[in-house]
Parts: sequence; C-alpha cells; structure tokens
Amino acid sequence: MLLVTGATGHIGRALVDELNRRDARFRALVRGPRPDLPAEQLIGDLDGPLDLHGVDKLFLLVPGTGLAHTTNAVAAARAAGVRRIVYVSSYAVLGDPVPAMGRWHYERERLIQDSGIPATFLRPTGFMTNTIDWLPTIRAGGYVLDPIGPGRAAPVDPADIAAVAATALVEDGHEKQAYTVTGPEAFTLAEQVAILGAAIGRTIDVRPIETPEEAVRFRYPDGASPELAAAIVEGLRLMRADTIGLRTDVVRRITGNEPRTFADWCRENAAAFG
Repeated sequence: MLLVTGATGHIGRALVDELNRRDARFRALVRGPRPDLPAEQLIGDLDGPLDLHGVDKLFLLVPGTGLAHTTNAVAAARAAGVRRIVYVSSYAVLGDPVPAMGRWHYERERLIQDSGIPATFLRPTGFMTNTIDWLPTIRAGGYVLDPIGPGRAAPVDPADIAAVAATALVEDGHEKQAYTVTGPEAFTLAEQVAILGAAIGRTIDVRPIETPEEAVRFRYPDGASPELAAAIVEGLRLMRADTIGLRTDVVRRITGNEPRTFADWCRENAAAFG
C-alpha cells in the first residue's frame, strides 16, 4: 500500500493518474472527501500526528517552509514501519552554498535520511505550471514581468515528475538515490513567453524588472516576511546569473519516455490563457 500526500496538486494529481495506470494499490491523503479524486482516500493531514499503519511506501510533498510537516510525516512513517519514502525536494539544494530557497528542502532531506527509512529524493527545476502565475498581467495588460533577464532554466512538466515518482515507488533500485528532474530545453523567460504566445495565438510583451526587490514588491503588494523576501531576492539573482540552465536525462533514463517539451505543454494548456 502506497500513500500519496499532496494528491490534489499539480504533481500529486498527476501521480494519482500514473499509479492508476500502473494498477498500483494506493491511498491519497486528503483533508476532506474529494469525490473528484479517483483514489481510495485517507482523511487527515500533516499538521499533527497521523496513523500510517498499513502503509508501506510514502510519497511526501510538503508545502511552504519549515520542518513541522516533515517531522510529523517521518514520525508517523517510523511508527508504522514504512519501508520507503519518495520526497519532492528541489534542485536548489545543489547550490554551494545552499541558498535559502533550497535550505528548507536540504533540512527536510537530512531529517528523512536521519530517520533510517530508505528514501528517494526528487529535485526538480521550476514547473511548467508556474506559467499560470503570469495570467493576471497577461489578462490585465498583455505582458509578463521578467526579473531574470539573460538567465536560463529548463522547466519541467509536473506530470514528468510524477512519472519518475511512480517508478521510484513501485520499482526497486531507487532507494538512497537523488534525481534532479528537469525539462529537455533551457530558455530565458522571454523565450518562454514567445512560445506561449505562439501557442495561444497572441503577442505577449515582456517587461524587464530591474531589481529582484521590485519583483518581490509586485508579487507581494502587502509585503512579504523579511525571511521570504530575502530568499526570493537571492533566488532571482542566482537565476539571472545562470545563463546556461541545468538539464538532465533523468526523465528518459528512469521512465523510458522523453520529457514533455514546453511548447507541447503550452499547446495542451492554451485554453487556460484564453
């Protein structure tokens, strides 16, 4: 029996579909009944103690910052004798030194490792679905703000992350492994905007943002906590400085399938930008 946390999010929902295709036996952890979710459901959350008895393997996706949810999940997993954890981390843990955005994931990885439960860490780059965050300015004025200029990144489809996760959950040989999951192509933000514009048949302007601090003010008009603001500023500066973009062959190597391209994702989701 597998347990999927985060089952209603971009990765978790795709993982539910992937596990169903593989005829895997699993449950989805949900806060309340979800008739729209095609899975046996366990009602609960990671805010406090959780009974995981009967669960053999755990897919762990923890939102936000801090260690509380991870601590609760690991304690429940140890008590129930869970034999494997697949945790969605971030490629940001690869930094030297590890930036603030990666430090939270780094600490969670250490917590899971210290539990003694065999684990697989998935370290994806930015999600293609993050493009949806552009919707407000596209609808309001036909533009996207660009805080990273010449920086390049290889966004990954959450469905590809889910496919790697499913393989790590149902097949042996992935224990004590860390997989950096990326898309197949590295783009500047302006190049991504052009691809999206072609997919929806619309010209979208790109408006450069001169400083990361300006990007924080735009994203959080009511203000962000100093810790979060500093982490975002640091992350944007690192993204601007990376003019190559990290790419790996993990999706193809682990699943046997080619990762989805950003152009394919844009065409399949064009209606969302109408």
